[in-house]
Amino acid sequence: MSDEHKAAIAAGRIESAAVRDYLEALEAQRPKPGRRVSAETLKERRAGIAEQLGSGDIKPIKRLELLQAGRDIDAQLAAIADEPDMGAVETGFVEHAAAFGTRKGIAYATWREAGVPADLLARAGITRGR
Repeated sequence: MSDEHKAAIAAGRIESAAVRDYLEALEAQRPKPGRRVSAETLKERRAGIAEQLGSGDIKPIKRLELLQAGRDIDAQLAAIADEPDMGAVETGFVEHAAAFGTRKGIAYATWREAGVPADLLARAGITRGR
């Protein structure tokens, strides 16, 4: 395998990773059914659970339910903390999406159907003619 071929493979991996990271972050940002709960509200709920668990007169089943509710809230807080940095993934997308799309034959309309905003495609140099 030539050095040129190895470089092309490496470039393809970088492009694919940048596009994948952006699309995954975009999917994670999609609104979920129901009302979005803020981290502050979750922390308040967690404190209330800790307070209830601290009281001495709690039945075993109720304690079990409160422990699970606390775990659920901790998981929600972790998910909020793990939300991707859209600025960073957008930068990578803008840098690599045009080359990736050209190499893979991805049309402008396909990018739009996948949920990529038109202004981001314009920044990436992807036009309707592609």
